[in-house]
Amino acid sequence: MPKLLPLPRRILIRKLRKLGFSGPYPATRHEYMERDDEKIFIPNPHGKDIGLPIIKKIIQQLKISNQEFFDL
Repeated sequence: MPKLLPLPRRILIRKLRKLGFSGPYPATRHEYMERDDEKIFIPNPHGKDIGLPIIKKIIQQLKISNQEFFDL
């Protein structure tokens, strides 16, 4: 299985859109993307890649495997 690596924010947004999410929409502190009644909060753009702990947390919230996320 390919190793997960930090991702640029735009790639994360692209992957979430492939899963049927729309957005990002503004919220109080972070933007979020939504699909039906499900919301995924995404990190603010700070010019750096999104770290592995946050990516793993998002994958866990999506209830998909690392491989499925990688294949998007």
